[in-house]
Amino acid sequence: MAKIEIYSKNHCPYCMQTKALFEEKGVEFVEYDIIEDESKQKEMMERSGGTLMTVPQIYINDELIGGYTDLQALEDEGVLDEKLK
Repeated sequence: MAKIEIYSKNHCPYCMQTKALFEEKGVEFVEYDIIEDESKQKEMMERSGGTLMTVPQIYINDELIGGYTDLQALEDEGVLDEKLK
């Protein structure tokens, strides 16, 4: 099973959609709320090379996928399930 990490904020609609998609697929993920834990915001910036400040930021097996629209594009292309194996 893939290692999935999501950097998110409370009440973020794209974060909620991301989590719902993973839950629908029955895969486990680790969520880091960057508001509740400010150190995770710094970590998020460092991992993305300081280029992304928006949430969600989704990593699958330490590969930065991007945000929800990037994740949904993988799903639409039919390649997300392969990445989740």
